[in-house]
Amino acid sequence: MIKPFIAADLREVSPLVLAYIGDSVYELYARCHAATHGAGNNNRLHRETIGYVSAQGQSRAVKELMDELTPEEEEYFRRGKNSNPHAVSKNASHVDYLYATGFEALIGFLFMDNRDDRMEYIIYKSFEIIDGTSEV
Repeated sequence: MIKPFIAADLREVSPLVLAYIGDSVYELYARCHAATHGAGNNNRLHRETIGYVSAQGQSRAVKELMDELTPEEEEYFRRGKNSNPHAVSKNASHVDYLYATGFEALIGFLFMDNRDDRMEYIIYKSFEIIDGTSEV
């Protein structure tokens, strides 16, 4: 996968930019994950994907994953959560939206820093949590 150069030091990148990238990466993984379940039609695939990419689902997942994050990962999550996004979610509480933004910033950081194994672990663990099959 081609990864754009944004900055030599990802600490200089706005957490909202990391969240923007993380949102896209996470949604692609969620779509692929839904497709592997053989959902059958576009409507069913879309509904399953929405469960993973919703602010409520991401918020619940990251709250359960917090004990597994490294201090550096926690910092990127916190920067994203506290970034004061200007968008307002119609379908989620403000707190869930902030946690989801933090989660997406973490995914964006891991993606941009080429930590693919760690990123995939967190993404797939979040799917397990959202599906209710996690052992966390």
